[in-house]
Amino acid sequence: MPAQSLYARIGGREAVEAVVSDFYDRVLADDSVAHYFDDIDMVEQRAHQVKLISAVAGGPVEYDGADMRAAHDHLDLSGEDFDAIAEHLAAALDENGVAPEDADAILDEVAALRAPILGQ
Repeated sequence: MPAQSLYARIGGREAVEAVVSDFYDRVLADDSVAHYFDDIDMVEQRAHQVKLISAVAGGPVEYDGADMRAAHDHLDLSGEDFDAIAEHLAAALDENGVAPEDADAILDEVAALRAPILGQ
């Protein structure tokens, strides 16, 4: 029997949607980073993030979003901004019952996007 995917272990689409909802609630409540989302359609953004997290977790979703550098270049994000947002994702994963080793695997995939998101 093949090993269960990370996506399946965390609970599939329903779990990813819950994590993403919690994540953006946290981000939008954080004055240090919320302004980056002032002119963003958050329904679309949440759906986009569900696809991204599903894809990095090995779900049956192909991420078709913009290149990370191109998508974030105009924001002039700092390393501190990236870290704050990543901390909100870590908290959302924990709050929604994602096992620490599975959360770490997702956070490692997100950390690999740091350089392109920051334009480095």
